[in-house]
Amino acid sequence: MTEQRKAVALISGGLDSLLAARVIQDQGIHVEGINFFTGFCVEGHTHAIRKKDRAKPKRNNALWVAEQLGIRLHIVDIVEEYKEVVFNPPHGYGANLNPCLDCKIFMVRKAREWIAEHGFDFIITGEVIGQRPMSQRKDTMPVVARDSGADDLLLRPLCARNLPPTRPEREGWIERERLFDFSGRGRKPQMALAARLGLHDYAQPAGGCCFLTDAQYSAKLADLWRARGEKRYEMDDIMLLKVGRHLRPRPHFKVIISREEGEGNFLKGYKRSFISLTTTSCAGPLALIDGEVSEEDLMLVARLVARYSQGKQEETVELEVSDREGNRRALRVRPMAPSEVLEAWHL
Repeated sequence: MTEQRKAVALISGGLDSLLAARVIQDQGIHVEGINFFTGFCVEGHTHAIRKKDRAKPKRNNALWVAEQLGIRLHIVDIVEEYKEVVFNPPHGYGANLNPCLDCKIFMVRKAREWIAEHGFDFIITGEVIGQRPMSQRKDTMPVVARDSGADDLLLRPLCARNLPPTRPEREGWIERERLFDFSGRGRKPQMALAARLGLHDYAQPAGGCCFLTDAQYSAKLADLWRARGEKRYEMDDIMLLKVGRHLRPRPHFKVIISREEGEGNFLKGYKRSFISLTTTSCAGPLALIDGEVSEEDLMLVARLVARYSQGKQEETVELEVSDREGNRRALRVRPMAPSEVLEAWHL
């Protein structure tokens, strides 16, 4: 009897990683999944609290993929190690603060270490030539294999026939003829393959899975670094950047204002870490102040928050201010005019 080979698949939760794992699984290979948690994943955060996302399934798509495939999923926290990739990517950033090529190299390297520790034979990814402008080009795919140390143990089943044969193909662990030659940004071939395999419920193709590819999020992260004078963040920082309306009226502080009830409830968990403001004479948002403020600054913020409340047309609005120790006091202010709000720096 021949030995059953084992592969670990990088599972993002998207259609491509689902298909790549299934294609190899169908060749009799024992497949397990690995999902690397960086803190910048889109799913499972704002979708769970924002009204506009209420119709979306509230699920972890990586776990969902593992369930559909009937495989074990290893979720690995790389938050601290990943910081160096975000701060100093050797291959640079994409259109925003996305270090896509170095991110892929890093994750494949971690997978290479994982298979060495667990006695697995090779690595699967759902990459397709031409699908991503940084990490999935014909000239960068060999860079990922080389710089990660995976070399020819890295198999991309969806575009393998556009690439030189890897060790699993050369040694007959899998049949190259049963792999694919997909290329380009279109997802119709993948969707057709999914239909042939009986896979009908999957995350929206090309939906994006990392906040660092988002222009608005990247602008807020860059602003955070400028305000601190260094590239630094903690988990709370990157979570808060995903929620609320961020404004910087003055260089030394910014304001985070909830846009709806779900965000307000989420931000309540941070009230002991920031000065906070809420309206009391009418319905309105919860606001957090990040930075040290003077009394003049506080009045400015109060007027800004009043503008986003249901009392924005009133002569005055009453608010309650709470400091980090929970001490509270009342303020009464005139709401900002729309022209004044525009002067606040929207991040």
